[in-house]
Order: sequence, then C-alpha cells, then structure tokens
Amino acid sequence: MKNNVQLITYVDRLTGSDIGALHSVLNTEFKDLFSGVHLLPFYFPIDGSDAGFDPIDHTLVDSRLGDWADVKALGEQYEIMADLIVNHMSAQSAEFKDVLEKGSDSEFWDLFLTRERVFPNGMTVEHQEKIYRPRPGSCFSEFELNDGTKVDFWTTFTSNQLDIDVTSEAGQKYLTKVLSTFAQNKIKMLRLDAAGYAIKKAGTNCFMLNETFDFINQLTLDANALGMETLVEIHSYYQTQIEIAKRVDQVYDFALPPLILHSIFSQDTKALAHWLTISPRNCITVLDTHDGIGIIDVGPMEGKSGLLTDEQINQLVEKIHLNTQGDSHKATGAAASNVDLYQVNSTFYDALAKDDYHYLLARAIQFFSPGMPQVYYGGLLSQVNDMELLDKTNVGRDINRPYLEREQLAAQMSKPVTSALVELIRIRNSSSAFQGEFFIAANSDCIEMRWVNNNDMANLTANLSSRNAKVEVTQGSKVQVFELAKLLIV
Repeated sequence: MKNNVQLITYVDRLTGSDIGALHSVLNTEFKDLFSGVHLLPFYFPIDGSDAGFDPIDHTLVDSRLGDWADVKALGEQYEIMADLIVNHMSAQSAEFKDVLEKGSDSEFWDLFLTRERVFPNGMTVEHQEKIYRPRPGSCFSEFELNDGTKVDFWTTFTSNQLDIDVTSEAGQKYLTKVLSTFAQNKIKMLRLDAAGYAIKKAGTNCFMLNETFDFINQLTLDANALGMETLVEIHSYYQTQIEIAKRVDQVYDFALPPLILHSIFSQDTKALAHWLTISPRNCITVLDTHDGIGIIDVGPMEGKSGLLTDEQINQLVEKIHLNTQGDSHKATGAAASNVDLYQVNSTFYDALAKDDYHYLLARAIQFFSPGMPQVYYGGLLSQVNDMELLDKTNVGRDINRPYLEREQLAAQMSKPVTSALVELIRIRNSSSAFQGEFFIAANSDCIEMRWVNNNDMANLTANLSSRNAKVEVTQGSKVQVFELAKLLIV
C-alpha cells in the first residue's frame, strides 16, 4: 500500500448509510486526502455483540451496507484494508449451530476449539494460570449440545466469539474461503485481527508462540499469493513487538499514542525519542482506532522495565481521566463491559482536553514518525466522547465509535482543528521526503524529527513548553514553513 495517510472507518457510522455513500464521501468531502481506507468489519452482521468482530458469515457483506460489487468498486479507486478475523467467529453462525445440533457428527466439529482438544489429559490449575487473556475469568464457555452433552469451547474474548481451531482441516478450509473472497473483491491488505491468540498449546501462555509465527507466516504467504499484504494486530510488551516486527510484513506502532500523550502532559520527550530510535519501521501508526488507547504496549512486564514506569503510566491514565472530566473513567476497565481491560477508552481529542494545538501537535508527531499513518474517522473530525451512546450500550469502546450523518460532515470539516489537520495530511502526502531516511533529536522538552530523500526534506521541530512547533518542507529549491498555531487560525 502507498505510504500516504489512510482513513480508518466504519461504513455506517461515518455516513449513516452504505458503501456507496462512503465512496462518494471519499471523492467529495474527503477529496484527495486518503489513498487507502481501512474498512472496519462490514460483514454480516455489523451490529453483533462486538461491532462486527463476531461475524456470523465472514464472506457475506451486511446487506444494509451493500454487497461485494460495492466493495470492489471502492477498491478500484482506493486501496482497501479489511479485517481477517483470524481467531474466532460468532456463536450464532450456521457452522456452530450445526455443531450444537449434531455434536461430533457435524462436519464443522473440528472448526471450533474445545478445552479437551488442547488438554486431552485434563487441564490443571497451573495450566490455566499460564494462559494469557485480555480480561479476567475463564477463557472457556460451556455450551450444551442437542443430546444434552455439555462442552467447554474456547472463547478468548466473549462467549459469543468462538475460537477457531486454525490448525484443523476445517479451520484451514474456512480461512482459505475468506482469503479467496477478499482477493476476488479488490482487498489490498488484511489486518489479522487477534492473530496472537490463534494457536493454543498446553503448558504455554497460548499467546504469540513460535507456532503462532509459523501460522502467521503461512497465512501471509497464502495472502501474498493472492495479491494481498498483511498487517498483524498485536498488543504486547515493546521488546516483544520489536521481535514480532522482524518476522511479519507489517505491525502497528501501538506504543506511539500513549508516548505522545505522556510527552505532551509531562513536557518531556525522552521516552518518545527513545522509542522512535528503536521502533519497527515496517509499521502502521495510529493515535486512535475503534479500540481504546493501549497501555500494555509501553508498560513493564514480568520484572522488565517498560518505555514508561508504572508511576508514569498511572499519571498518564489519571491525566486522561481528568482531561475528560471522568468520562473516560466511566468507559474504561470493568466499568463498561470491556473486552480489553488494558486500554483507556476515550477519543484522543478528549484525552488532550480538547486542546486544538496539542491535538494538531500530536498528529504532526504521528505523521513524522516512521511508518504509514492512519487516521480514525472520529479523530479526523475531532469528535468528543459520545456519552449518550455509551449510556445506551454500556460498551466502553462506543465512547469513541460515534454514529454520524453525512449532513454533519461539512460542518465538522470546517472546524479550525479539522481544517488544520487536513493541511497536515496534504503536507504528509505531497512530500517525497517521507520515502527517505528518518532522523530524530530530542532534548528535554524539545524534539526535532526529520526526513531526507535526496534534495527533499521535511522537518518538524517542537518545543512542548512554549507551545511552539513548525513544519518545514523543502522540495528542490522551494521551501515552505508551516507554524502549527497559525494553521489553526481561519
């Protein structure tokens, strides 16, 4: 995919409509801003228990959004990233209903992972304590078959998300079917959702095992053979992430968002600058996504120091809660049915106390960081926390998953902070310097980030204490200087 800024969005939550409407928005309101778009789950159904990440049918476009012809038409003009939900599928799927009815006689029996398949000799307390899960409690859910037999099926996330046995013939057949469908309909990149949990092995933590890498590598080869690239979605300890990046095509830089917040809050660039000297270069950068702001990615683990200390992380989280006037606290952790307890749920704009300058600075740092930048639809429009939706659903991540109507877009795009962000996107997309070599220098509250490609250069300098930052772009003999504060003046 092109190293330009890309959009992350739900189809219906941005437009209030379908894929055709999104295509129109990209060509009009968002004209010439994005070379690609990450379409968050558009499979049937989009309104399951996890906003589409629990597909009943992974190969069927939800008819409320359109069909594969609409996806293909979008893919003719924009590079599309789509989620390959590797680890699980819905308990409401036809395949699992067949298992409940027929038990081991079902042709799909081997598609779903049971406790007994991983622990044929029984699971000990020690076995269970080793298993890594992003939420407390058992990773199994008991289901009763039609004949009255009760079976423990593996459910890493929720009881409606049945883990797939990706090592089985049925699991391989299922994934091959999804891959083929995507390739036939102009999908360019696959986001391997929850891939780190895909392989389970007795006596291990069942997360990012050597066998998991083998599985991801083979899945990537299969995707590459069909003309698609892959992106692995994994939250983990930062040194683990560096090692993971060496073995896959693309990873997310999930450490970047909390480190940018820490730098702005503390006016100290040390941790951020250190990370950007060692961070993977084959990465996708984000500030916000459909999920929360990750914390585990910068924290210590098992006695090993992190990019931030526990005290710094606590200060970071409390500052976010203070900036949002407690709204993020209501949406985070056990407070609101969260799948992942190690994330803070808030819009990035609200996390920065709706400070337009700090928000624009955060985006500038993201765009100058190594990697391919993506901007979430709520972040593009500097949306505030949707407390009405949170109160309605009691799903923590819904605080940052607003439902918008197309009629609202013109007003949202004309806001000074959005207009300034659009200018930054155009700068990032138009400079060939970002195809070159990256340099970084930092001293206390000051940071300089530079890209050089032959005679082209892009430079970001920022003093976090004085609220003074500027972008300087050199293309041949032409030099342009953009002061961030002035970009906010309409």
